[in-house]
Amino acid sequence: MANDGNYIVYHGLLCPKETHSFESFKYAEEIKVEDEDIFTVTYPKSGTTWMQEIVPLVLNGGDLTPVQTIPNWDRVPWLEETRAALVLDRLPSPRAMVSHMPYHLMPPSFFPSKAKVIYVTRNPKDVMVSSFHFHKMASFLDDPGTFDEFLNKFLSGQVLFGKWTDHVKSWRNSDLGDRILYITYEEMVKDLRGVLERLSRFLGRDLSEETLDRVANHCCFSNMKLNAMSNYSLVPQEIMDSSKSTFLRKGVAGDWKNHFSPEQDSKFTAVLKEEMNGTNIKFPWDEE
Repeated sequence: MANDGNYIVYHGLLCPKETHSFESFKYAEEIKVEDEDIFTVTYPKSGTTWMQEIVPLVLNGGDLTPVQTIPNWDRVPWLEETRAALVLDRLPSPRAMVSHMPYHLMPPSFFPSKAKVIYVTRNPKDVMVSSFHFHKMASFLDDPGTFDEFLNKFLSGQVLFGKWTDHVKSWRNSDLGDRILYITYEEMVKDLRGVLERLSRFLGRDLSEETLDRVANHCCFSNMKLNAMSNYSLVPQEIMDSSKSTFLRKGVAGDWKNHFSPEQDSKFTAVLKEEMNGTNIKFPWDEE
C-alpha cells in the first residue's frame, strides 16, 4: 500500500483516504466471514446506496425502523472502510455489508464460507457520469477536470477502484455458484418490485405481497432521496458540497446520453468492447 495525494493505493487500486486507511484494509483482510453474512458488491456509483436501503428491509420483513433511524454506513457498513471495525462486530446475524472489492481481494475467510453476494452492475457510461458529478461535489476526491479528461481517466482505470471492466470480469468469473445473485441497476429502475422478489427468494425470506409493496414504495428513488439516513445530508457541507451536486442525483438509466458526444460514445464503446471481448458476458444496455 502507498499514499498518493487524496488516495491510498491498495493493490494498485485508488481508494479515498477520507474513508479508508491501512488499518481498515488490514481489518478487512483479517475479518472472520460468517456463513450467514451477506455482501452487496458493486463498482462505485452502481447502486450501492440503493441496496443499503433494500437489503435490511428484505431481511427484517419490511420493518422501516432501521432505515429511518440508522445512517446507512452503520446499518450496512462498508467492509473496507474505517467504520467497519467500529460497527461490524455489533451487527446481529445475518450481517449485511457492502464492498467495492474485486473478487480476488475479498477476505481469505470469504471463499470457504457460505456467505452470499449480491453483485450489482450498471451501464458503465452512467457510472462514469455519476462518478464525474460525485468528484465535483466531494472535497476529498481529486478534481475530475473536464468531462473528456475524466472519461479518459475512467477508461484507463485511473479512478476509484480501477477499471470497470476488471471489476465486472472478476466477479463474473467467480466460483460462487448459487452463492451469488446478479442484478443490474437498470432492472431496479425498471422493475423494483420484481428485483425485490428475486432478492427475497435468494436471501431465504418469504415476504408477503403487502410487505413487498411497502418495501418497493419506500425504496423508490424519490422516497429514498428524502431519507436523511440515506441521502448523505448528514455529511458536513465541507466534505460533500450538495450545492455542486446532490449525492443521490437522478436515479435513472440512460442519463449518459445527455453528457456524451457522438465521438465520446464511439470511443467509450470501442474500448469496452475490446476489453470485454471473449467474456460472453451480456448486459441489457448492449442491445441499445
